[in-house]
Amino acid sequence: MKPSALSTHVLDTANGIPAAGMALEFWRMEPVPVLLAQAVTNADGRTDAPLLSPEGFRPGRYELRFDVGGYFAARGEDAGYLGTVVINVGLREGSGHYHVPLLCSPWSYSTYRGS
Repeated sequence: MKPSALSTHVLDTANGIPAAGMALEFWRMEPVPVLLAQAVTNADGRTDAPLLSPEGFRPGRYELRFDVGGYFAARGEDAGYLGTVVINVGLREGSGHYHVPLLCSPWSYSTYRGS
């Protein structure tokens, strides 16, 4: 069985750069919501360590909460449309590494399961 873990990174698609300095939270949602980690993305738009290691992995529903509005406001850009972007994911044991990228601009975002 493949060990499971979770990582993320954020790309600022409006400016064509990694979203350095974006605050985010990582929550386990079951059986009750619990904040597991808070982080700020590094110069490459990534967290310095995985948000969920293979040792701490438990199957279930999780949320990543990205402060997209705060990131664009800190850059002096219009942040009136998006605030916190929430991505809710279901993680299964033995499914390998989960990578959740966020591609964002002040007015839109997208995500996918990366590798």
